[in-house]
Amino acid sequence: MFQATHPSRSGGPGGNSRFTVLLANDQEVWHDNVRRLLEPQGVVTVSAKSGREALDLIESRPIHVAVLDAQMPQLGGLQVVRMLRELHKAEPQKAPPAILLAHDLTSHLLREALMMHVFSVLSKPVDLNVLLDALARVMRRHYESRWPTSRPEKD
Repeated sequence: MFQATHPSRSGGPGGNSRFTVLLANDQEVWHDNVRRLLEPQGVVTVSAKSGREALDLIESRPIHVAVLDAQMPQLGGLQVVRMLRELHKAEPQKAPPAILLAHDLTSHLLREALMMHVFSVLSKPVDLNVLLDALARVMRRHYESRWPTSRPEKD
C-alpha cells in the first residue's frame, strides 16, 4: 500500500521520522480499526477526540496528514483547518494536508473545503480502502513517495 523509501524509523528532529497520521474523530472503535490497518504498514497514528485536541497535537508534534471529522466536539474539522491556515499563514507548508470526513457532502461543505485547500473530502461512513487511497495520494503528492522527515521545530 504505502510503497515509499524511508530512512530509519526513528531519529530526526522530534525523535520520529515515520509517517504520522492524526485521526480526529470522537469514535474510539473507528480509531482502533484505522490504527490496526495503518500501523503494520509503518504508519504511526495519533488520536484526538475533539477539534481542540487535534489542534494541540498538530502544534506539539510532527503530523504529516490530519484526518478530521467535520463534526467533532468543540471545533469541527473545517474549523480546525481554518485555524491551521491562520496559524501558518506565513509558512503554509507547515500545516499538514487535511482529509475531511463528513456525513453530508453538501455543495456548501465542498466549496468551503476547496477554498481552504483540504486535500480530500470523504463520505462517512468511510470505506477504509478509500481512506488508504487518499493517504497514499497525500504521500505521493506532498512527500514525493518518501517517508517525510519531521516538520521543522517551532521557534
